[in-house]
Amino acid sequence: MIEVSDLHKSFDQNNVLKGVNLKISDGKSMVIIGASGQGKSVILKCLLGLIKPDKGLVLLNGIDPNSKEKNIALAKIGMLFQGGALFDSLPVWQNVAFRYLNGKRKISTSEARKIAIDKLNRVGLKDSFADSFPSELSGGMQKRVALARAIATEPEIIFFDEPTTGLDPIMAQVINKLIRELVVEMGVTAVTITHDMQSVRSIADEVALLHAGTIQWTGPLKNIDKSKNKYLNQFISGSGKGPIETLR
Repeated sequence: MIEVSDLHKSFDQNNVLKGVNLKISDGKSMVIIGASGQGKSVILKCLLGLIKPDKGLVLLNGIDPNSKEKNIALAKIGMLFQGGALFDSLPVWQNVAFRYLNGKRKISTSEARKIAIDKLNRVGLKDSFADSFPSELSGGMQKRVALARAIATEPEIIFFDEPTTGLDPIMAQVINKLIRELVVEMGVTAVTITHDMQSVRSIADEVALLHAGTIQWTGPLKNIDKSKNKYLNQFISGSGKGPIETLR
């Protein structure tokens, strides 16, 4: 479903991605981990076609997100942004149904509202929240609304950017469980960017560790604790000693 081949990206003299290779099978949940500043978000932006790689190939179900066919690929994608990225001036249901109300796939207002409420229910929010505004909701509830929006159009691929950032441990685990349930239930291909190992263990089928511009390790979740990879072992343990340099 997703293929990244020899991906390179630099910003001025900063070489962020130095030949990333990654394949994600249909219906699998891949979690990309790595220390801050290693390029996880840059990979995500390349996958979404927000930035163009200097070299290499990105394919989403066979389509390059930087090609003339990108709208075909993007129409089948859902996205959960790190901060939720809800529209403060719109009620919750309009946030969830935003693509139906404003994109090419326009439907009637009543039908859009019905879909929005159905998705809100699916992430554990009652109908009564539909007409609330984001500012009236807690951080955890806002994240659920953002998740409902991500699945509203029944996407084939969903991207999750640090889905538990800013949440307390209990709510973070609630969101992790919801994401896992939705991925399995919908059969979508999922890519999650995170450094939260609790999220990794809750969401992933496969894990990839990005460091120094390349994928240092990739494999099934069940193998991460048995790996002899020194980068992965240091990241999991949180040790200050190892090949991943820390500021001193």
